[in-house]
Amino acid sequence: MAIDLTMPVLVVDDYKTMVRIIRNLLKQIGFEDVDEASDGAEALTRLKERNYGLVISDWNMEPMTGYELLKQVRSDDALSSIPFIMITAEAKSENVIAAKKAGVNNYIVKPFNAQTLKGKIDAVFEG
Repeated sequence: MAIDLTMPVLVVDDYKTMVRIIRNLLKQIGFEDVDEASDGAEALTRLKERNYGLVISDWNMEPMTGYELLKQVRSDDALSSIPFIMITAEAKSENVIAAKKAGVNNYIVKPFNAQTLKGKIDAVFEG
């Protein structure tokens, strides 16, 4: 299945520079409709306001982490089917396992480039 590059994507990260980097990588891949949220609580509000085709979230954020956001999204019937990619600086296997159990679609360890991001997105939509 081809990826719909017109679908809205929500990038969630409390670090503005990282949001800008991810936004630029998504633009390189071909996505044009990219929104952002600075933490999990803001992301939940945005997710209830608009139908996103993909969520890309950092793990480590305050006050609500990406992991907590993932669990909230998966427990909400209206949101539970949204593809969710987690980004983290830590490649701890217990985090990967916890995220998989919570329903994450894919996982990216920083640093990464457009090719890596595209591969992870492709895997989510082809899987």
